[in-house]
Parts: sequence; structure tokens; C-alpha cells
Amino acid sequence: MSRFSQTDPELTHRLTRRGMLGVAAGTTAAALLGAAAAPATAAPDTASATASADRGHGHGRGRPVLPPGRLGIQLYSLRDKVSTLGFAPVFAELEKYGYDEVEFAGYTQGSAGPITLAQLKRLARNHGLNPIGSHVGYYSDDPGAYTFAQNLTKVLDDAQALGLKHIGTASGPFRYGSTVDAWKRAAEEFNTYGAAARARGMKFYQHNHSEEFSFATDNPKVRLYDVLLAETDPDLVFLEMDIFWAYSGQFRFSKRPDGSAAPFEPLDYVLKQPHRYPLFHVKDGVSDPSNQYGYDMVDVGDGDIDYKRFISAVTKLRGQRFAHHWQAEHDNPTESLTFARRSSEHLHSLREKC
Repeated sequence: MSRFSQTDPELTHRLTRRGMLGVAAGTTAAALLGAAAAPATAAPDTASATASADRGHGHGRGRPVLPPGRLGIQLYSLRDKVSTLGFAPVFAELEKYGYDEVEFAGYTQGSAGPITLAQLKRLARNHGLNPIGSHVGYYSDDPGAYTFAQNLTKVLDDAQALGLKHIGTASGPFRYGSTVDAWKRAAEEFNTYGAAARARGMKFYQHNHSEEFSFATDNPKVRLYDVLLAETDPDLVFLEMDIFWAYSGQFRFSKRPDGSAAPFEPLDYVLKQPHRYPLFHVKDGVSDPSNQYGYDMVDVGDGDIDYKRFISAVTKLRGQRFAHHWQAEHDNPTESLTFARRSSEHLHSLREKC
């Protein structure tokens, strides 16, 4: 059975994430999405972990596929636990599971009360977690919104206070539409944000969903993602490939609107310009052609995306083994801490021949 509802999951993902991103730093914490959390010290799911290992994907002897010190998690995956337990218990669990980094999607949503950015930075570091990046909205109709377009200085001030090296958005460049010129206009704004971020010692990045791989409405021979790459300055604008959504894009958009073939391989984008992809979202899915997105989202290691192949191909490039950060994510995990633990176990277990 598909894990997706009858509504558009990609749209739902963007809207719920936008709700998190709207929580500006320094405001009173609130419980988001209101789900009651299971205890953080729940016993490991040994049977499911064993089943994941039995799927193969390169377990055994050899060099770890995952470079040491480069495994993170997007805290959006743990929003239910952060909102009910607070950051401290969640960070303690992530430390226990072997995570090195965290990527934020809102800074103050712990239910125990308000938390300052200085406290949040110290809390992460106390648990051996490096705050590596954060997702912030691109634009809003509200002039006071906490987005790049409306409050660029505040967004960068907060990122700098946390010591982030990357600050980005999970919003697609659809602000002005889906034409080539619309994306050129959005790309120019991204260049502006990138220049401002670089002046602070940070990298601005954009995180994709599957729609970025669709075609321009005024020129259906042109893939919009290619416009984004061509029109943004490679020294100013970087990409965080969400690998699940990229393969969903491959499923959805390997044919043009007229039915002609337009195949692409997400990994090829990275191999061609590895320096543009400092961050990745490691998210898994089981192939399901009956699903309009091509996959049913599952915990990392339970799906059909070959992460041994993908991560190895990137890290084997000359000078690239430690140039990237791999963030585990699941948009709607069945049990979020179990997801975090099992994903870390799977990724750490992957091995390759030296």
C-alpha cells in the first residue's frame, strides 16, 4: 500500500515544511503537528534492522562507503519529537546513533520553552553535532515573513549566529512561473542571496523536489533544472540534491510533454559538477509505478535506491571524499527516532572495495 495519501504529497511536504520555517528565531516555542511522541529510549527494532541488512547493498568487509564525520540528519524528519520533547533529548539520541551533523528546518520549536540561537548552537556541539545547514523559505506575500526575499539580513544573521556553513531553501524556483524567463528571474535572485551568503562565509543552496525536473511551459524541450544550473553562478549558488525526489523526477519526467524521450540520470548531474553539491538528502523509496511519484517512501536501507553505488561514485572522485555532507531524511516516518537509528545503522554498514 502506498505511504502517500490521495492528496499531493509533494505539495503537502512543502506546506508543512513552510509551517516549520515560519518559526523565526527567538520566538516562543510551540508544539508543531501535535503528535504524541514515543519514549526516546525505545528498545531497538532488532528484527527490522536485520531485515534491512539482509537486503544487501554492500554490507560486509571493506572500506566504509560513508566518509567518517559526514553523516547528518534533517531535523524535519524528527519534528514530532522536537516539538514534544525538545532539542536536548533528540540531540542525545542522535549522538547515540552515531550522527555527526544536523540540518535545521526551524530553530525554536522545542516544547520546553524558548531557546536562543546561542543555546541551540551550544546544545548541538555538546552532543557532538555540527550544525551544517538550514532550510528557510524563498519568498512570501507577507512582507514580514522569515524568508530570503523578505528578510535576507535576518536570515543570514541567524545562520551566522549558529555557525552554519550553508544556508538554503527547499522552495523551488517557481516564484514567477514555469517559463524559461521565470526561472532566469528566480536564478538572478538566487545569485543575489548567494553573494550575500558568501560575504558572510556561507554557501547558499537550493534543495530540489521532483518538479524541478519538469519542462518549461513555453519551451517543453527545456528541462527547468537545467535552466537553474545554467543561470545561477556556480560560485554563488549551490545545490542540495534530495536523491529520492531526483529519482522521482526521473520517473515522472523522462519523457517530454509530447511523449518524446528525455532520459536523465540524477547521479550524472553530480558527477559533472560535484563542487556544486555540498549537501545531499539521503532518502529511500520502494519502486511503485502505480504511485504518481514512482516510489513509496521508506526508511533508508529498506528501499530500492542503491546508496552504495551513489555515495561511492561521488566520494571516489578525486578530492571529493570529504567534500560532501549526507543528511538522512524521511518526510513522514512511521516512528521518527526508529527511522533515525536504522538509517544510521544502514549507512554506516555499507562497505566497498578499496
